[in-house]
Amino acid sequence: MTRLNITNGDSAASTLSEAGVAGKIIPWRDVLHEGPVDSSLSLEELSKDRARFISEQGWDDFAHVSGNFAERDRVIRHLDYFDEVVLWFEDDLYDQLQLIQLLDFFGRGAASGKTLSLIVVDGYIPPLSFAELTKLDQTRPRVTPEQLELAKRAWKAFGSADPTSISKLLDENTSAIRYLAPALTRHLEEFPSSVNGLSRSEREALTAIEAGHATPVAAFLEVARKQESIFLGDIIFYSYLERLSGKKDALVTWKDGTPVIAPTSESSREFVEGELILTPLGREVLAGTKNWQHINNKTRWLGGVEIIPGEAGWRWDPDERELVRGGAASRPAKVKAPSEKNRPSSASPSKAKGHATKKRSSPRAKKSKIRPAKKRVSQAAKKSKRRSPARRAPRKKK
Repeated sequence: MTRLNITNGDSAASTLSEAGVAGKIIPWRDVLHEGPVDSSLSLEELSKDRARFISEQGWDDFAHVSGNFAERDRVIRHLDYFDEVVLWFEDDLYDQLQLIQLLDFFGRGAASGKTLSLIVVDGYIPPLSFAELTKLDQTRPRVTPEQLELAKRAWKAFGSADPTSISKLLDENTSAIRYLAPALTRHLEEFPSSVNGLSRSEREALTAIEAGHATPVAAFLEVARKQESIFLGDIIFYSYLERLSGKKDALVTWKDGTPVIAPTSESSREFVEGELILTPLGREVLAGTKNWQHINNKTRWLGGVEIIPGEAGWRWDPDERELVRGGAASRPAKVKAPSEKNRPSSASPSKAKGHATKKRSSPRAKKSKIRPAKKRVSQAAKKSKRRSPARRAPRKKK
C-alpha cells in the first residue's frame, strides 16, 4: 500500500522520515493563525492569497512560497499513486488550523476511495522516540464522518468574516476533534482585549519585557512558557514586537529609544541580543489606562476577520472569556472557555479514542512545576524554527 503522510512542518517531516515511516512525507507549512484566510476560496486560490500575504510580511519571497504551496496542492489534488493519506498533527492552534483545512479539503471528495487516517499528538512530534512513532503509526485510526463534518464547519467558521460562527461552534460538542475547542478559543484570545486593546500575545509580550525578560529571545521564551499549547514561532513573535513599536506612539522600543524592526537573516544576531524596554505609553496601555486600538493604526487579519483600529469591531473580554462587540455592554457572541464536553480529557488515553496522548504539565495549571515548564519551552524554541514562514529555517546550534 502506497501512503502519503502530511505533517505540520519540516522538523516533524524529518522526524517521521528518520523513524522510517513508510510513504511520501510532505510538510504543510502555512501559518494560518496569521493573516487573512477566506475559507470560501478553492485550495489553489487561497494558497495564492496566503503566499502573497507571507511575502508582503517579508517572511519569504513570493516565487518561493507560491511554488511550494502549488507543489503541495498538486500532490493532494492528485492522489492516483496513493492508497492511504495519513495526517500527523499536534494539539496546538498552528496544527489544528492546518488539520481542519485538510480535513475539510479531503471531506469534499479529494480522498474518495482512499483510506484517510489521523494521528494527533498531545505535545510535539519531533521529541517522540522511534518506538513511540512506530506504535502511533501501527495503531493509526481512520478519520470518522463526524470528524469530517466538524472540520468542515470549523474551517468555514474560522474563515468567516463573522466570528460569532466560532462562538456557535464552541457552544456545541466538538469532542470528535479532541483539541479543536481549546485551539479556537486561543485564536479568539488574539482579538483585541476589551480592557486595553492588546491581543493576548501582545499583552504577554509587554508583560514579559516589563518583568525583565528584556531580549527578544527571553521575551519569546517567557511568552511560550505561559501557553497551554505552544503554537507561536519566533519570527511571528518578532513581528508582533515590530507592530507594537514604531517612530510614533510606540509601546516598546530598544533601550536607546529606536524602533524595533523584525530581523533579517543578516541582522538576526544583533536583534536577538538587543535589550527592549517599555515606553511610558506601553506601561499605560498594559495597565489599561489607555487603549491600544485607539492609538494603533495597523490593520490585522485573524482568519476571515479584519481587525481595524478604532472603536468598532470585535473584542475579547478576558474576564468573561467571550467576544463583545466594540466594547459595548451587550455581549451577543459568547465564546467562553471550552466546556466540560469540549475540554480534552487527561484522565485516560482511552477517553480520546483515535488520538495519541503524551502527558505534560500545563504552565498555567501547575505553575509550581518549573522544571516541566522549562523543558516544554526548550522544545518550543526548537519547534519555532519550523514554524517560521521564512524561506530557510535557521540551523540548529551544535
